[in-house]
Amino acid sequence: MKRKDLWLLHFSTLFFFLGYILVAPLISPLAITFGASPFLVGFVASVSSIFAFVLKPVGGILGDKGKSFEVMMIGTILGAVAGGFYLLSFFMRSLTIFAIGRAVHGAASAFFFPSSLSTAINLAPKGRVGETLGWRETMFSLSQLIGPAVGGLVADYFGFHSAFVLAILFSLVGFLFVSNAYREVRAKIPVKESEEKKGSYRDLVNLSFVGASISLFFMVFAYSGMYTFLPAYYKILGLGTSIFGIYASIMGGFSLLTRVFGGREADKRGPIPVASSGLLLITSAYVALFLYLLPPEAYLSAVILGMGFGLAVPSLQMLALANLPKNIRGIGSSVYTMFFDLGYLSGPLALGYLAEIEGYEGIFLFLPMLTFLSLSNLILLKMLGRKRP
Repeated sequence: MKRKDLWLLHFSTLFFFLGYILVAPLISPLAITFGASPFLVGFVASVSSIFAFVLKPVGGILGDKGKSFEVMMIGTILGAVAGGFYLLSFFMRSLTIFAIGRAVHGAASAFFFPSSLSTAINLAPKGRVGETLGWRETMFSLSQLIGPAVGGLVADYFGFHSAFVLAILFSLVGFLFVSNAYREVRAKIPVKESEEKKGSYRDLVNLSFVGASISLFFMVFAYSGMYTFLPAYYKILGLGTSIFGIYASIMGGFSLLTRVFGGREADKRGPIPVASSGLLLITSAYVALFLYLLPPEAYLSAVILGMGFGLAVPSLQMLALANLPKNIRGIGSSVYTMFFDLGYLSGPLALGYLAEIEGYEGIFLFLPMLTFLSLSNLILLKMLGRKRP
């Protein structure tokens, strides 16, 4: 892909999520340092998703009104502001201020994430939507590869405050890429409105969109539990923050191998078979993690998990959004990614309550069950699709 505007957009995605995901493996260790219980750890991890969930329709509506680049720029600025709250919480040793930072980062995600997704689809060359989403998700995987390891290592060797400064810098670099992409797109001749297929919000109620959203929810429910409580489990065992950072980086690295491939295959074969293959790998990975929770054996599950996400994520996005009319794709991206937030909100809260009863290690049995529900939903969607005339 040689489109400069798309690559600027992809790089803005990389740096925004670097700033966002760099903090993720630090949440539970920092909360435990402040004396938080398992349920409170889960609550703090969920705060960003609560605010993202509430605010995403606003970002989507603004995007559909032609303000998608402005909305993304607001998101990157809010990401930097969130980093400022993280810094303040560290120096004041305040879990409340840290939670406020998570809320601001949730708002940043609400503005950046849906507009970034819908704009990538809008700018994609004809017949290459899956590939474009694959490249976008490759940038997300790069952030997973670099961010957690860098965040964990910097926190271990230089302190949490240094990691938070880095998160601020990444968000600001993301702003620069968005603003350059905006200038690049504005220089091009826009497509005439009469040539665009118009749609209403009722068009969101279709099998593909609803089915993809439900599968996304169960997949993220399990992922959020793993991402919140695996580092907490390693922390109470006395292992360093960087142990989970390495796990997450392995996952992100192997996801790189399948993101573009998965998107291209979705263009050729359709999104459901590719997404189903990815979810089968993810379910297998969680079974392996339950059996081998400690490194180095646990790193095998990270390999399988990354490859599964590389296939599933762009395919589910394509299934949900590619066939929506352009004028409702912004709100469609918002509603779709709200299921991501709903999963990220529900997972830490529900599994955090379970961890209070069973201990941190007790939750990992439920992760493959959740992703099997996601896979079963796609199988049902495929069967219903065959019965339609």
